This record gives sequence, C-alpha cells and structure tokens, in this order.
Amino acid sequence: MLDFNALNASLVYPEDILHWAENAYHERLAVVTSFQITGIVTLHMMRELGLKVDVLTVDTELLFPETYDLMNRLQDTLKFNLIPVKAELNVSQQAAKYGDTLWSRDPDSCCQMRKVVPLDKALVGYDAWITGLRRDQSKTRSTIQAISWDKRNEKVKISPLVDWTEEMVWTYIHAYDLPYNPLHDKGYPTIGCWPCTQAVSDGGDLRAGRWVGTAKTECGIHL
Repeated sequence: MLDFNALNASLVYPEDILHWAENAYHERLAVVTSFQITGIVTLHMMRELGLKVDVLTVDTELLFPETYDLMNRLQDTLKFNLIPVKAELNVSQQAAKYGDTLWSRDPDSCCQMRKVVPLDKALVGYDAWITGLRRDQSKTRSTIQAISWDKRNEKVKISPLVDWTEEMVWTYIHAYDLPYNPLHDKGYPTIGCWPCTQAVSDGGDLRAGRWVGTAKTECGIHL
C-alpha cells in the first residue's frame, strides 16, 4: 500500500506529481476531465512534459455546445487521445423510461446514470486517475490531498493542482494562450450540463451555479 502522507509531503509541484503518476502507472493511468480550466492546464502540462495518457471525458449528451467545441479545439491543439464516456441510455431513452427532464425532478439519479456509473465502468481498466480538483473550489473539496485513495473505485486518485488558486490557473491559461470555454467570460465559473448550470454573480462561490435551488453541490463522481 502506498504511503500517501509521505507522497504528499515529498511531491509538491504539479509537474513532479504528474511525472510520478506516469512512472508509477504508465498505461494504467488516465486523466478524467470535463474541460474546466484546471483540466486544461493539466493537459497542457502533460504535453509539455511529453506524457501520453488516455483522456476520459464524461459526455452526458447534455453539455453546452461551447463545451463540445472546446473539446475539438483542445484535441487539435494538444493532440491527446480522447475517450468519450457515455451512459447506457441516451437522453431520449432515459426520458422514455424515467420521464422527461429527470435532472429537474431527481438530479441525483440523473447524475448517477449519466455520469457516475459510466465513469466507474470506464475506470475499470486503470489503476489510477488524474482529476482537476482544487481545494479552493468549494468547502466539500477543502481537505482533499494531491494523492489519495478512491475508495469507491479502489484506485489511486491524483489531483496535481490541488493547492493552486483560481487566479493561478487563469494566469497559466493566459500565459500560454490556451483555449478555454467562452462561457467563463459570461459568468460561469464552472460548467456542467446545460439544464443544471447557471451563471453566478461576481464573487460568488465557484460552484454556486450548479444545481441552483437544491442542496446538491457535487454530481457524485468525487464523493
């Protein structure tokens, strides 16, 4: 078993964490990203380091058009192997079985079917996965570590930019002139499915625009 305390104490910089992850797991390592800004920085760092790792993204078929466009632009720019992860039922089939707009009536069930279960299945072929989690994103993420144990999937979970701030990430994005989702410039700090994501006022919680009007703050992937 890995000594997570020792690893987290010795691996400080994102580049060192990424090198360690690739050396430790090789083809059994995957990046999971929804193409938020932290994920974009991670993908760019990996390209700069010459690391070639499968990139998984959960395509709920309910993403914003801007998100799909960004995926294509980043693939052209960073040249990674993108593997879309989809639910067993498409949106129409889900509506036929569970009723229209399940996301508005039972967002937890919708996220479970369209995000959590498909990703869990996709991760079966890997021993470790890289995420874009940061401590400053929300209270529920304030205590996460760069390298930890994912109990649900029984894999190592790696968050190389865990202690970066929103400002640091944007500084990197602009310094390398990287593509990002234009919805960020319209008041969307984080961007998920279009039915469950809204713009927020300046200074609001970074995840305040997700599942507005409910107590829900996470889709379930990182719980």
